[in-house]
Amino acid sequence: MLNHLIRFILVGGSATLLQFALLFAFVELFHLHAVLSSALSFALSAVFNYLMNYYFTFNSSKSHAETAGKFVVVASLGLLINSGTFALLLPLVPHYLIAQIGATIITLGINFLLHKIWIYRS
Repeated sequence: MLNHLIRFILVGGSATLLQFALLFAFVELFHLHAVLSSALSFALSAVFNYLMNYYFTFNSSKSHAETAGKFVVVASLGLLINSGTFALLLPLVPHYLIAQIGATIITLGINFLLHKIWIYRS
């Protein structure tokens, strides 16, 4: 489980960097609303996250048909948790990136448990 946790954190860290880069680009370059930008960047980084966890973290032998459906449920739940937490924190902190850090920390713990216990359980 420790090996899975370390790989999950590496993949999650990479996906989080991607999410933050996309969030910054959507807000600063494309001038989209911060909450919409947070949701879009979460969704796009979730695709990266799924593929990396499937092949690298859990080296899954299950079919994508079996794991992808579960991942979509978990990612949708994560999107709700991330966006809801972000929207709650946004008026309380001085910058949207600080709100995203708080939302990411809360979402990370829940996502790891759901990935380990439900999606890639062998």
